[in-house]
Amino acid sequence: MILLHKQRGSTLLVALIMLVLLTLIAISAMNATTTSIHVVGNAQFREEANAAAQQGIEQIISSNFTAAPAASAVAVTFGAATYTAQVETPTCTRSIGITNGELNPAIAADAVCLGSGAASNTGIVGASGVMSPTAQSWCYKQQWDIRATVADTNTGANTAVHQGVYTRVPAGTACP
Repeated sequence: MILLHKQRGSTLLVALIMLVLLTLIAISAMNATTTSIHVVGNAQFREEANAAAQQGIEQIISSNFTAAPAASAVAVTFGAATYTAQVETPTCTRSIGITNGELNPAIAADAVCLGSGAASNTGIVGASGVMSPTAQSWCYKQQWDIRATVADTNTGANTAVHQGVYTRVPAGTACP
């Protein structure tokens, strides 16, 4: 009986130590989960800001921006969040002539380049009456650089998107 008396309380001590260890593991798991949720939330805000900047650029590209390039602010909404994409003034970097051989008359956009102003179906012909594939068409291909930034004060998301685009313009259009 003396032996039994000396072992009293040791089970309680081991159980308390195990309980403290399990509590520490649970607290550590909760902290890791909270950190992961913050990381995923921040990544989502950044991706939304990237998408907003890209959508701002796409909106500018879909307009006739070559006529009068100007900076603009584009509001983009994702669910409950609204971002403002600040699109800088598009910059023309070069203008390249398009030859007749690079065009396909079956495509409407190309057919315009083969026309001559008011009579768009006349084509560009040489002295022999045949369209020369190496002759300059009525269009140029211009390369433009467009940059958009999004900075959201609520989420802290901050991003910049830079995109180059080629667009077809009539001959004589200046590359400012």
